[in-house]
Amino acid sequence: MLLKLIGLFFVGLAIIGAILPVMPTTVFLLVAAACFARSSPYLYDKLLSNKVFGPLIRDWENHKSIPRRAKYTALISIVLAASWSCYILAGKLVWQLSVVVLVLIPIVIIWRLPLSEDCR
Repeated sequence: MLLKLIGLFFVGLAIIGAILPVMPTTVFLLVAAACFARSSPYLYDKLLSNKVFGPLIRDWENHKSIPRRAKYTALISIVLAASWSCYILAGKLVWQLSVVVLVLIPIVIIWRLPLSEDCR
């Protein structure tokens, strides 16, 4: 039951991410799919059969790849959010460096992910 609730929470975040340009969608859907795969075959199948999000999840599960647009949207979102945080923290160099260090790992991980076959 807990995994179902967590999965539904992440689907909600993905919906918000599809609307707001600064929030990723794909990452939240992948977490939701992982939760549903272990807790609810019905919700998992429902997510995979979605016309918009199903192909993203299948690409990840089958090839560990994401579409070009999802990759660049995630990278740009991270850079914009980190830039805004550094701007707000103007004059506090230690905190600004902390923000930069914390976003470097996700940036490297996302940058290294292969692109989906249909986007090459």
